[in-house]
Amino acid sequence: MTGPVFVDTNVFVYRHDSSEPSKQSRAEQWIELLAHRRMGRLSYQVLQELYATLTRHGGAAFDPPAAREIVGALATWQPAAVDLATLERAWRLQDRYSVSWWDALIVVAAQITECRVLLTEDLQDGQRFDAVHVVDPFASPDRAPEEILAALEA
Repeated sequence: MTGPVFVDTNVFVYRHDSSEPSKQSRAEQWIELLAHRRMGRLSYQVLQELYATLTRHGGAAFDPPAAREIVGALATWQPAAVDLATLERAWRLQDRYSVSWWDALIVVAAQITECRVLLTEDLQDGQRFDAVHVVDPFASPDRAPEEILAALEA
């Protein structure tokens, strides 16, 4: 078992975005697997970004009560909070790897929640941040999520 998998905002957004059916389907596969195995993790940053994106005009355009229900349901995924120690770790990671501030916060949240896998399309597939391995969930649509996770264990 790979252990918990940290899921970035974009995966949740695609799950609710019917304008890209292939990404929507793929996001659904990953989220269903992680929810079923109780392996999914995220942060309050992800929940905030998801709510903002879902309620933004021109986006998926959910009304606020529907978006709140989606975000509330994901709160069971043990969100990582941001405190001063998290900020300091993210600053160091940002400097070390030259990533954006928001990506540094996501990577550190994955580290704090003891995830070996970070599911995102915002960083390079296969990139490593110490023990955290980046997986772009849309990079290999012909491979099942279980197969991708199993390959990381080998």
